[in-house]
Amino acid sequence: MDKHYLSYLFQPKSIVVFVGEADDSIRSSPFSRDLAQDLNAQKFKGTLQYLNIYAPDTLLELGKLKAELAIISLPQKGIVTALDMAARIKCKAALVIGTGISSGLAAEIHQAAHRHGIHLLGPNSLGFQMPALQLNASVIGPMAAVGPVGLICQSGALTASILDWAKQNQVGFSNVVSLGPNSDVDIAQVLDYLASDSRTHSIVIYLEGISNARSFMSALRSAARAKPVVVLKAGRKSAANLAAQTHSGAIVGSDEVFDAALRRAGAVRVRSFVELFSAAKCLASRYRPVGKHLAVITNGGGPGVLAADWINEIHLELGMLSPEAVAALKPIVSPHASLSDLIDLSEEATPEQYRAAIEAANKEKDIDGLLVIYSPKLGVDGLAIAQAIVDVKSNISKPVLCCWMGDSSVISARELIANSTIPSFRTPEAAVGAFGNIASFYQNQRLLQQTPPPLSNLAKPDVEGARLLIENVLAERRNILTEMESKALLAAFHIPVTQTILATSSTEAMMIATQLGYPVALKIDSPDISHKSDVNGVALNIMNAAGVRDVYNGIIESVSVLAPKARINGVTVQKMARSKRGRELYIGLVTDEPFGPMIAFGAGGTMIELLNDRTMELPPLNQYLAHRLIERSRVAETLGEWRGASAVDVASLEQVLLRVSEMACELPQLREMDINPIIVDEFGAVAVDARIVIDRPPQPVDGQSRVYSHLAILPYPLRYEQIWPMKGGGEYVIRPIHPDDADMLQQLVAGLSPESRYFRFVATISELSPAMLSRFTLIDYDREMALVAILKERKSNEEGVSVETQRIIGVSRYITNPDVVSCEFSLLVADEFSGKGLGSRLMLSIMDVARDKGLKEIDGLVLANNPGMLKLMTGLGYRVKEFEEDPDFKIVTHAL
Repeated sequence: MDKHYLSYLFQPKSIVVFVGEADDSIRSSPFSRDLAQDLNAQKFKGTLQYLNIYAPDTLLELGKLKAELAIISLPQKGIVTALDMAARIKCKAALVIGTGISSGLAAEIHQAAHRHGIHLLGPNSLGFQMPALQLNASVIGPMAAVGPVGLICQSGALTASILDWAKQNQVGFSNVVSLGPNSDVDIAQVLDYLASDSRTHSIVIYLEGISNARSFMSALRSAARAKPVVVLKAGRKSAANLAAQTHSGAIVGSDEVFDAALRRAGAVRVRSFVELFSAAKCLASRYRPVGKHLAVITNGGGPGVLAADWINEIHLELGMLSPEAVAALKPIVSPHASLSDLIDLSEEATPEQYRAAIEAANKEKDIDGLLVIYSPKLGVDGLAIAQAIVDVKSNISKPVLCCWMGDSSVISARELIANSTIPSFRTPEAAVGAFGNIASFYQNQRLLQQTPPPLSNLAKPDVEGARLLIENVLAERRNILTEMESKALLAAFHIPVTQTILATSSTEAMMIATQLGYPVALKIDSPDISHKSDVNGVALNIMNAAGVRDVYNGIIESVSVLAPKARINGVTVQKMARSKRGRELYIGLVTDEPFGPMIAFGAGGTMIELLNDRTMELPPLNQYLAHRLIERSRVAETLGEWRGASAVDVASLEQVLLRVSEMACELPQLREMDINPIIVDEFGAVAVDARIVIDRPPQPVDGQSRVYSHLAILPYPLRYEQIWPMKGGGEYVIRPIHPDDADMLQQLVAGLSPESRYFRFVATISELSPAMLSRFTLIDYDREMALVAILKERKSNEEGVSVETQRIIGVSRYITNPDVVSCEFSLLVADEFSGKGLGSRLMLSIMDVARDKGLKEIDGLVLANNPGMLKLMTGLGYRVKEFEEDPDFKIVTHAL
């Protein structure tokens, strides 16, 4: 079952087109003529038939037809009828061309498709194009050129615009899919298909919205681990959220959440249509991820400075030649050339000098990409320089981007460069921005590799105590925790908090303050007041008992006037935080629709909204992600030695972020949380104030894991780790696979016999490709699971010292089928461990995981000439049946 289930939709061998009578406007779709014209404009590499559902002999014709894909271009009332007919001729997929279909009718059409087991693109779709198959099943215009870029677009108008632009810029596509609202096959499924499509080397997405964050993130991460993905999202929202009850909720907007989600998925976001085109140019050139050092080779100081300014603006680094490279290049270039930072070849630069500079920069390990700028000069042949760059490009291993400035005098040079697939831009800023997209992809890939567990390796938190506290508050029909309750919740996860005691009278406040020691802070304690300072409910640095008495009474009086309906529990008393030079920060949590909990970090204190400094990350976090979260904030610059203050203990701050991540994972009731301020200095971090909003946890979506269902990214499932005895002695560990297992997995495959490799992969291979390794080791632990058997051994190293080593000796995995109730398995065991019970244990373990996920059936394909595997499956209780689509295989199934 290696064939993707959407192959019948996007790579059909046979198509039937359902239409109405062309001369009857009531029975025909407004798109029918355009669809027929676009379908017939080129020779489809398969069979193509038309069927008029209103013709008198239609039912008779159905008996003679068989097709994989049905294309339906009919008025709304005929769509369900056509789907019923498509089912009768065994169609596995359908495309409904149309617009303006309501959500109610769309649901009815979806039900009909599900009833027949048909994968449906539409009903509000303008279709798709498969240029390599000469299939234009769309009404979005002429067929695109063949190329390596896959395009998914949620706007029909923009799809047509992109194709028109691509035609003029020599950009070709592997797939073009125009998705509309209410499509049954959604963007996540199309992404999943493009991730597995060998013709697609990179993916460009225009996105207006998603309905299921977990499935979208799973598919996006799957695609981005295999190929570059660039996203343009429309509909950015203001960060203002007047209904929010905490600072975090007020200053975090959905657009920032989407940014964080894309980073974590390993994709790149662009913010304009022009940037999307620029990214498409680079992706079409098949540039792979690189670092962020861009060298600028120019024949004019002004354009070079513009490029350098933009490099600094978007946080790239200017790539510079080493002293050795400068010394080698100097005798070749003009005496007026400057090579110290920009590689400015001077106005009289020749094609040979440009070529020499490019070759020199290509050899530098601290340069990741090259931007070649040419500005027209009298007596200089810009076309000859362009030809020199085209000629040398095949010998260059790094991305090369060109900027030929000017207009009429450089047209020929631009055409030459574009025809050679070198990305060409009109301005230095556009070229630098395009390189920034490539560099961002490289940076985000490192985030993609992170797969933290729900709990860190710090001291175990009191999760049950925290849940009990929350349930008690919800039982009182409250959603906002008091400061005392909020700090108790933080303390349950070992987040340092200032000692806080509630006083219900001025006399009690004086006694508490005397016991804690002066100076102290007093704060109103009320479930109805979010921002205490707004009602004069906070007083700091109170130095004596008389001051405590007067401030207590003043706070109660002020709150009674400014918030007369607020419930007042009393006033909390706490000792002032110890450090005069500590930095006031905030750490927050906000729940986004649809991405779920997000962790925010930035500058804190009373001016938090004004400073507007925040960075965001999806939980779960590990130390690397926590460090990157801090690093991206503006306040990070103040955490080192700052204006006479010592550098803060960043490790303690990272630990607090890890604790907040644990809370986000283990407490699905959390909706918003403020730790503001959290004061950090060279001795550590302490939460001075906290406010938490809770609610009943959301219900899991069908087909998704019931555990941690509120998270967009499922944590590493450490709970499935087990130790088992090996038949014949010894033991091994079975645990979920991890990206760091790639080398051990490669060693396992390389050590197999050719027969074992063929039985597993049904292909003659000696090792896994980098794309396959990434595909097999970086999984989402939700719709897909892989368990590895790890054997630990002691071996002598080169110095004769005994060291512990480990290797993978077996792998079992499953992938959830599109019906989300069954899954398909695979199994691989090292030859030397065959017959030792390892295969049975791996299968039983993966079945336990599938059962825990709520799946009902597991199946798999086994080669008919693999008697050992068939015997193992029979012994485990699997039913063995013939596989109708290919007699070389048997299909084995087991109820869960």
